[in-house]
Amino acid sequence: MRLGVYIQVPFCQTKCTYCNFHTGVVSAERFGPYAAAICSELRGCRELYAAAGMKLPEPLARAVVDTIYLGGGTPSLLAAEDLARILAAVREGFAAELEEVTLEADPETIDERKAEAWLGAGANRISLGAQSFSDGELSAAGRMHRSADIGCAVRALRGAGFANISLDLIAGLPKQTEASWRSSVEELLALEPEHVSIYMLEVDEGSRLGGEILRGGTRYSAQLVPEDDATAAFYEHACKRLAAAGYLHYEISNWAQPGLESRHNLKYWRREPYLGFGAGAHSFSGTDRWANVHDPAEYLRAIEKGSLAIQQKETLTAERALEEELFLGLRQLAGIDISALEERYGVKLGDRFSALALSGLVEREASVVRLAPERLCVSNEVFAELLR
Repeated sequence: MRLGVYIQVPFCQTKCTYCNFHTGVVSAERFGPYAAAICSELRGCRELYAAAGMKLPEPLARAVVDTIYLGGGTPSLLAAEDLARILAAVREGFAAELEEVTLEADPETIDERKAEAWLGAGANRISLGAQSFSDGELSAAGRMHRSADIGCAVRALRGAGFANISLDLIAGLPKQTEASWRSSVEELLALEPEHVSIYMLEVDEGSRLGGEILRGGTRYSAQLVPEDDATAAFYEHACKRLAAAGYLHYEISNWAQPGLESRHNLKYWRREPYLGFGAGAHSFSGTDRWANVHDPAEYLRAIEKGSLAIQQKETLTAERALEEELFLGLRQLAGIDISALEERYGVKLGDRFSALALSGLVEREASVVRLAPERLCVSNEVFAELLR
């Protein structure tokens, strides 16, 4: 069995206005102890689970780790030495045949010296949070970097030897216009990343900007957020330009040059096993999901006491597992094989898709169902209807 390892680093230099993640701005003095706790959790994984009476399933205990993803937060804030220690701890705690090791990074945190150290430690893929190439949009969103920093970061990464770089953009940021969006897409393409992620702004109470929009306020430039139709048009424009540039659209928010899809993230969408380490990290065994506590201080206390930091655990029912198969499967543009799911779960699914197909929201080819290409930007409506 192949296993993914996720490392959560919940620290940032500043809190972006649109962020709804459990992250915080803390003193750099806390980075080292936190990295040490992750190393302890990794090395003592089996013992920690056994002591808690929650033995790690045997297939996971014997699995070979082939992907690592360091996310956050801003993992690139960690000292290169701490990153090296964490990756070494993965190799000490598990059998490892690493094919993809991704580090999320913000442009202003990168220079060639750090990039060389990351590569030397074992990272071979960088996910760069560009978000926009408009300084006005970046400022309104509370980002620390500016457009020029993105190009500098990519050049530093290339100079250090990184051959697999992903760039992110967000459609729907405050102050974004059709002209600024098109410009951001073109500037991204000019940097020739191997992978691209395009996200549409999420509006919910979990972020300062989302809460302000829902309340009808004006802070954080909330009144300058594009209308939903405009944001959808931005996304559709990106789909066309990326296709024309030769990128494969393999998941709703993700494109890659052929063969360079994110191997780690595919595990999530394919419901393959992964183990999460650090505050707020999630794990999945194939039948169970569990998560560590979100508070880094509470996480540290648990690990220092030799205890698991697990806050919640769920054993999936067959019904819940099937819902995940449908939801996560349809996020992939390859779609889902209804016949295979019907056989696996002993159910009939054909009727669930009839109305969706008639309304043009999904396409069906034999037993394979996929989201209609022109309806990807309203995928949440499809999921809500499908899971009703």
